[in-house]
Amino acid sequence: MADLAEHYDTSILPARVYKPRDKSLVEGAVKILYRRIYAYLKDRKFYSLGELNTEIWRLLDIHNERKLTNRPYSRKDLFLEDEKPVLRPLPATRFEIKYQCVATVMKNGHVLLGHDKAYYSVPYPYIRKKVKILYTSSTVEIYHKYNRIALHKRSYKPFSYTTEPAHLASTHRFVSEWSASRFLDWAGGIDPAVGDYILQIIESRNHPEQAYKSCMGILSFEKRVGRERLINACKRGQEFENFSYKAIERILENNLDQRSPEEEQHSGDQLPEHANIRGKHYYN
Repeated sequence: MADLAEHYDTSILPARVYKPRDKSLVEGAVKILYRRIYAYLKDRKFYSLGELNTEIWRLLDIHNERKLTNRPYSRKDLFLEDEKPVLRPLPATRFEIKYQCVATVMKNGHVLLGHDKAYYSVPYPYIRKKVKILYTSSTVEIYHKYNRIALHKRSYKPFSYTTEPAHLASTHRFVSEWSASRFLDWAGGIDPAVGDYILQIIESRNHPEQAYKSCMGILSFEKRVGRERLINACKRGQEFENFSYKAIERILENNLDQRSPEEEQHSGDQLPEHANIRGKHYYN
């Protein structure tokens, strides 16, 4: 309510709880309108909202032009003579309701607005800190300890990234360039098998943006384990028909990229020797 009052440059004085006399004039006006408008509409049928609204406006005009009891003027006369001359112009923009939520800044310098599943950048010093997000139908404001640290135009595209390059540390500025074509070109430059695997990940998502973090994680394995192992891991992932970052991670952790399917099947047939493992002869 405070935001509404500030937007229209006015004051709001709420009535006390369970004190109907604080707003007796309002209660009286509601009662009169109920009798003069709602009562006339109660048993009538309307076939569109526009038709109903037209009739409401007609009855409201009759109500406003009706002379007040024991007065030579109507409500409309009173408004035109006394109130309208002192009215100020409405603000240039309409009031927008603000909603809020709390989020933690991710390592890539973005926060997630869960309502839209969209990401927005903040200055990199706030990484891993809790922030408050205030958002309207058109803007997203991000605050840290009552200080606004970012302002963005609201995006309604799920899993999209809205990024201000100046917010990001040099190591994170590549995030603003994330796109499906960029990851496909990068993966294809490593090997066609890697390119095919990344393509499968992107196509398996409802929105390409959902796959970007997985693609980035998979392609980063090239520096960590080498190009050859990444290529073999993607080939094994395709054999398993499992397309995800976790699948590649497990393949590399278990060295499955360095073993052929035949070796893996053969090793699975051989049980290790152990004193507690008994053959069928034990039961003879």
